[in-house]
Amino acid sequence: MWPDEFNFILDGAEEVTLEIPHTPGADGSTNTATRRQALKVRLLQQDYERIWPLADARFRLGGRFAGKAITMIVNNPLYHQWHPADGGTQGGADDPVKQPIKKNVVVHFLLDDVREPVVT
Repeated sequence: MWPDEFNFILDGAEEVTLEIPHTPGADGSTNTATRRQALKVRLLQQDYERIWPLADARFRLGGRFAGKAITMIVNNPLYHQWHPADGGTQGGADDPVKQPIKKNVVVHFLLDDVREPVVT
């Protein structure tokens, strides 16, 4: 299960469809383009660093995404264009002492239906 302490990260998640281009197979065949459902999240750099250990692992979700599972995309070459990216900054416009600059990261999570039973 996705750790409850990180539920806030998914609160503002945007559901998107990733269009993965076709790739030539090892035998010379070509695969058709693939569509994958995903969640796009913009979060603070410090929160990204906290969830980094969860990368490439699949987690079941509850709440509004009950029956779904997510996997954070971090370094799979097939999903290169959806690897974590600079999400801009916030704060610090006039006085960086009063409002420190906070760096954001844009992260994508593959979103799948859960098919396997829960082991209790």
